[in-house]
Amino acid sequence: MAEEKKVITIDNKEYTEDQLTDQQKVIINHVNSLAQKIVSAEFNLDQLKVGKNAFEKMLGDTLKEQDAVEEK
Repeated sequence: MAEEKKVITIDNKEYTEDQLTDQQKVIINHVNSLAQKIVSAEFNLDQLKVGKNAFEKMLGDTLKEQDAVEEK
């Protein structure tokens, strides 16, 4: 059974793993790891923004309630 070689496309050119140097393989691993971290950071940033907005709304709501009580 022939083993299928991994192919990576860089700048629209395909390379098999055996065409890459060890240094290039390490660089590719760093790029892939950083891409995953960016996705994770963007996900976390979305959660933080939603949380911040929720707290801002809660603060606004409590201030409106306080103003309504004080106006009576």
